[in-house]
Amino acid sequence: MNREKLTESLRAHGFGVRYFETAAQATQFLQETLHGKTIGIGGSETVRQMGLDRALAQDNTVYWHWDAQQVQQHGGAGAVRDLAAQAEVYLCSANAVAETGELVNIDGTGNRIAATAYGHQQVFFVVGVNKVTETLERAMWRARNVAAPKNARRLNRKTPCAQLADRCYDCSSPERICNGFLILARPMTGCDMTVILIGEELGA
Repeated sequence: MNREKLTESLRAHGFGVRYFETAAQATQFLQETLHGKTIGIGGSETVRQMGLDRALAQDNTVYWHWDAQQVQQHGGAGAVRDLAAQAEVYLCSANAVAETGELVNIDGTGNRIAATAYGHQQVFFVVGVNKVTETLERAMWRARNVAAPKNARRLNRKTPCAQLADRCYDCSSPERICNGFLILARPMTGCDMTVILIGEELGA
């Protein structure tokens, strides 16, 4: 990863950028930054690995459809996704970030790409170094052929990529998780977007 180039490109595109060597440092920053907010979280192995949902819930109201207790409390994962979509702040990772300054996400349900595109005062992307690519083309390739197969396997989806975990097969399975792509070239109008880069490998 060319950290200097990536940071300069993201800032030139209007994104806020913070770099931390460790996930613990990034977690501390977010805890110090967010107080008394409603926070929606998109499906994210990075967030799970960092324990961000629990850390931020100490001083905020957090909605995350991966939390079984919340799913039961609110009557289903869809209801929790809806609450996350209405939150003041949205937090997720990215499937890839290009050193040219673009963020790429790929979704099956669409809640994450919809939430990062519209409806929030602030959006934070928490990204490990393993997700950084040199170009936008490589970022798109990574989202489809690295991140999606790993996530499909983790979710036990009945797709070719989940069975082999090697690449995208552009399948027609109703369980495919790559139904929609979002490339953020710049923050959406009226939304403060910050990329938190972490010097560790996190997520798929």
